[in-house]
Amino acid sequence: MKNKLPIIAIVLGSMLYACTGTEQKQTDISQYPDTRKGDTEDNYFGVPVKDPYRWLEDDLSNETAGWVAAQNKVTSSYLEKIPFKEKIKERLEKLFDYERVTAPFKEGGYYYFYKNDGLQNQSVLYRKASEDGEAEVFLDPNKFSADGTVSLAGLSFTKDGSLLAYSISEGGSDWRKVLVMDTESKVIVEDTLVDVKFSGISWRGNKGFYYSSYDKPKEGSALSAKTQYHKLYYHRLKSEQAKDELVFGGENQPNRYIGANITNDERFLVVSASESTTGNKLFIKDFNKPGSDFVTVQDHYKADTYVLASQGDRLIISTNKDAPKGRIVSVDIADPTSEKWIDLIPETENVLNANTAGNKIFANYLVDAKTKIMQFDLEGKLEREVKLPGIGSAGGFTGKEEDTELYYSFTSFTYPNSIFKYDIVSGESTLYEKPDVDFNPDDFITEQIFYNSKDGTKVPMFIVYKKGVELNGKNPTYLYGYGGFNVSLRPSFSTSRLVWLENGGVYAQPNIRGGGEYGEEWHVAGTKMQKQNVFDDFIAAGEYLIDKGYTSSDYLAIAGGSNGGLLVGATMTQRPDLAKVAFPAVGVMDMLRYHKFTAGAGWAYDYGTSEDSKEMFEYLRKYSPVHALKANTQYPATMVTTADHDDRVVPAHSFKFAATLQENHVGENPVLIRIETDAGHGAGTPISKTIEQVSDVYSFAWYNMGVVPPIAKNAL
Repeated sequence: MKNKLPIIAIVLGSMLYACTGTEQKQTDISQYPDTRKGDTEDNYFGVPVKDPYRWLEDDLSNETAGWVAAQNKVTSSYLEKIPFKEKIKERLEKLFDYERVTAPFKEGGYYYFYKNDGLQNQSVLYRKASEDGEAEVFLDPNKFSADGTVSLAGLSFTKDGSLLAYSISEGGSDWRKVLVMDTESKVIVEDTLVDVKFSGISWRGNKGFYYSSYDKPKEGSALSAKTQYHKLYYHRLKSEQAKDELVFGGENQPNRYIGANITNDERFLVVSASESTTGNKLFIKDFNKPGSDFVTVQDHYKADTYVLASQGDRLIISTNKDAPKGRIVSVDIADPTSEKWIDLIPETENVLNANTAGNKIFANYLVDAKTKIMQFDLEGKLEREVKLPGIGSAGGFTGKEEDTELYYSFTSFTYPNSIFKYDIVSGESTLYEKPDVDFNPDDFITEQIFYNSKDGTKVPMFIVYKKGVELNGKNPTYLYGYGGFNVSLRPSFSTSRLVWLENGGVYAQPNIRGGGEYGEEWHVAGTKMQKQNVFDDFIAAGEYLIDKGYTSSDYLAIAGGSNGGLLVGATMTQRPDLAKVAFPAVGVMDMLRYHKFTAGAGWAYDYGTSEDSKEMFEYLRKYSPVHALKANTQYPATMVTTADHDDRVVPAHSFKFAATLQENHVGENPVLIRIETDAGHGAGTPISKTIEQVSDVYSFAWYNMGVVPPIAKNAL
């Protein structure tokens, strides 16, 4: 199979996105790599389904490695021919080159915070003895590896701050290693723990801590083999990892995800156990009763429930049981089952998330995807609404019982992530840290509109663009979505997005079903046999932008990652005419086999599986991007993106989709795959790689729209 990579014509213009000239440039004509077709065939409920590129699932084979190298060579060659790509990269480097500081948090006698000087691959952990004291480097992840691909993935201090357990990720993998440091001497005091995955770290005093993991796959690749039973262990300091105590989980208590935390008073061990990414059982152990077993708080997976705080024998719990948008309850430890729960903060019309600090409850409400913070006492009495700097997203509002102040972050599309200090007693916020970014927020407009989806459902969407942009249907527009797993897309600042906006591009972010913007009902409306609602919402967003003159199909790019990659794959196969460009990133593209890799089976609450029933199988096959591609069809100019160390959504999804797309696509649009090396699902990606990725994506989009961004008009 040897398809020709088509000639791409780009029309040069001297005005902002105006195509006024007739001169054209062409890329070199190349061939897509040969992709061998096998004869693998599966049978689902009597229906045969061919899987000719099954061999690409083997990430240890030389043949797969050769295919990856060949695809990357074609993609790199294509991208290098884009005459303004370096200008885009230079602008990104300049934009990223500013100091970024996180909110400080107090541990022991120190204030800790992260800082990035600008272009450092990884942010550095600093500390100082007082809020106004001199900062010292405490832990520098840039020294973990020469290329920045080993990242700091998590921290947990003992209550007195004398010991730190921190986890690291190598090449973006979800598998972690854990090291323990004496915080005064900064000396590693323990052998490294290995094979830790999807885990927090919860100290019990200074003697040891709890962590979670799976058995490492005995056969096949650790980056793709299925992980089944999560296990919670207790590690005692100075002992071998092989002697760690299994506390919960394994085959006798089968769950795919198990997490643990210890309450601030160190009296209770709280264990959450889940089969999927939604819903959890909840158990609690009272350390004041030596030898006692776990007590069940919630014995089913039908709700998301967790312990916010404990106060003597009283537990304060956040739950969406019988409250799809969330509520806060209290209960006595003597009988903590749901029948005994008493409402502290009842459910409202807005989605609730909550944290505690200074013996207060901070209720973070989501109002049409925007943040509203309300402060309550531990009895549920409202004390005040926290005045935020504007309309956007606020995070943080967490701390210890004894705290009298806390730090929170605030951001919006045109408001760089800034840190505020908050006085819990007076309710006063003061600006603590605001970055100096090379842009003027007054140059941009943010709108929130509501549009109708296919079935009449009203869906909100944020639209951001530069003042002076004429809504004439010719503006390059980047439509980004997710729509799954109860994840809410909120207003947030993106340094890389500035390049798109300042060059006259439009950015659109719809809050489609499947997300959590309107609670569990909004989430469920985009799951299993209702998953098509998600794609319909996204398609309707694109149609709205076209109908209202923001853009047209020739200037529309659709993008999303992970579940959002599935969204883009489904959209471009169902409506190949909707957009000119498509960016499915680290996507779930084979819906018949996703549950057979790593922790993919845990996504069944959202997706269902091809083994559930014939009806579910047929529904999945209909929209599964790998299976929905049709022969002799012109698809958008597409750059699939993935990474070789992605063990969340294994790269085989993208490999098989790209191979099938190249086989079936006709027309002038290029259909390529960009495979990052020594990188994973996204977390911990070095700044240098981020800049390369974004410059490739934006350049590919503009180039295939026939547009030269103003910043690059002198680069040709």
